[in-house]
Parts: sequence; structure tokens; C-alpha cells
Amino acid sequence: MSLETARRVLEVESSALADLVHRLDANFVRAVDVLLACQGRVVVAGMGKSGLIGQKISATLSSTGTPSFFLHPAEALHGDLGRLVARDVLLALSYSGETEELLRLLDTVKRLAVPLITFTGNPGSTLGQLSDVVIDVGIHEEACPLGLAPTASTTAMLAMGDALAMALLERRGFTEEDYATLHPGGGLGVRLRRCENVMHSGDAAPRVHPETRLPDLIYEMSRKGLGSAAVVDDTGSLVGFVSDGDLRRFFESRGDRALEFNAAHCMTRQPVTIGRKELATRALHLMESRHITAIPVVDSEGRLEGIVHIHDLWKTEMF
Repeated sequence: MSLETARRVLEVESSALADLVHRLDANFVRAVDVLLACQGRVVVAGMGKSGLIGQKISATLSSTGTPSFFLHPAEALHGDLGRLVARDVLLALSYSGETEELLRLLDTVKRLAVPLITFTGNPGSTLGQLSDVVIDVGIHEEACPLGLAPTASTTAMLAMGDALAMALLERRGFTEEDYATLHPGGGLGVRLRRCENVMHSGDAAPRVHPETRLPDLIYEMSRKGLGSAAVVDDTGSLVGFVSDGDLRRFFESRGDRALEFNAAHCMTRQPVTIGRKELATRALHLMESRHITAIPVVDSEGRLEGIVHIHDLWKTEMF
């Protein structure tokens, strides 16, 4: 019985979402245009379950480059309406389109000339008729066996909010780097850390000169524990990179005479490099695709700034 109910709920809600796909039209495009033109914040408002969905939509907008906050309609009627200013856009969520608390906000919304976008299952409602843009999120039935609890209707609102946020993200040209800037903490923050946050720099970064003899090169690599070393000139510019694999291959080719040579003889010239502001995920991709374990970090002039090692990426559990 429980499994049958669960399957029916999922079927009803997935069907509701499939219907939305075919119902998207020019109103959705107009909504995106209005939000792109917004010079203030996108203020999201809704009561009850619609309000909870509105809070999530607002959070998604904010985290993907569209400044937003949630305004509780009832609290707005008791002073919080002052948070709404002329340059904002109001996104109202009401399945019936007749939510009293939302309707009582409309005088102020119209006086401020704030554009009104509405998600509703009843486009012909009072709220729908007074909106600048109406997005139809109507469903055929709720997934609730009693037909009472908002289920498919709130799922439809949530999914449409995600669709709007992602369309805005693309139109803004919002990048992975932008996303990293807005998510410095938590699991996402770790995953989106930049190379400058995980690299070994200063004395912790093994470095030698081209004329450094191999015994001293080996000592520097062992002392710093990265299994590699950057080769730099007197200006600090990177001229090569030596990995433990480079050393092993050099000893195999030169035999007992290997220790008579210097770093310039065994280094990889023009090694793969990365910038300090690039995401650590890119460093990992480079290492995995090139089958290497460390990448030197250089500035715009080619000067060494640090070294990123694959073990440090694994330790931060970013992947």
C-alpha cells in the first residue's frame, strides 16, 4: 500500500512537471527580461507552502548572480513593506491568485511602479490580471490522496523557479568562477577553492636553479616532500619542472654518472602551469589528464608563485 501511494505521488508530480515543459511560452521570456533589467533586488513573496517555496527560489536566485530576498506578505503588512523600493521586482507566488495578504500589497507595488511577476495556477485570478507577467504553473491534480495538501502544485512552483534562475544564470554569463566567489564555505566552498588556497608557496615550495647539482636537487625535493621541484632563474621565472618520474628516467638513461649533472639536464621544459586564481578543480583535471601529480603556479609574467600537489586536493575532500 505504501509503495503504491509513493509511486502514485511521484507519477503525479512528474506528470505535472512534464506539462510545464509544453506550457512554456513568451511569458517566461518576458519574465527573464524583466529580471535582467532589474536594478535592485528580486523580492519573492508568498504565504504558507508557497512562501516556503519562495524562500528556496530566492536563495537560488541569490546564489546564482541575481540579488534577492524573501518578503513575508503578512510581515510586510506590519512594516516590512518598507524593504521594497522602486528599483526592485516583485515575484509573487500564489496558486489561487487570490491570496489576501499578497493582494493587499498591490497598492504599494503599483505606487512604486515595481514590476510584478506572478507564479499562479489561475492566470485569470485577481493577482494574475494585475501582474505585468504571469507564469502559469497550474496542475491537473495534487498528489495528496485527499486532494488537499499542496504537493504537485508546490513542486511545479519550485521547478519553475529553478528554470527561471538557470535561464537568468545563462543570460548573465554567470561562470563557475562567479559561483565560487559566492560560495566560499561548506562543501561547495571546498570544491570551488582556488589554487592560491591550496598551493604550497614561499619556502614550502621546492625550487632550485638550472645549475643546481642533482644531489642538491634530490635533497630539496625530499626536504619539501612534494616529489617535485620548480626550476627558476635569478628573476624567479619558471624555466622548468622536475618530478620524481623525471629523475627516475634520467637515472635510467645516465646510470652511475647521473649525479654529475644538474637540474637543467633532467627538467621538463615548458611544463604545464596554472594561475593562482584558477579553480583547484581545473588543477585536478590537468593533473589527471596529463598523468602528473603536481603543477607549478605562476603569475602573468611566468614567475613561480607556488606548487599545487594532487594529495592536497584529496586531503581537502573537494572531490
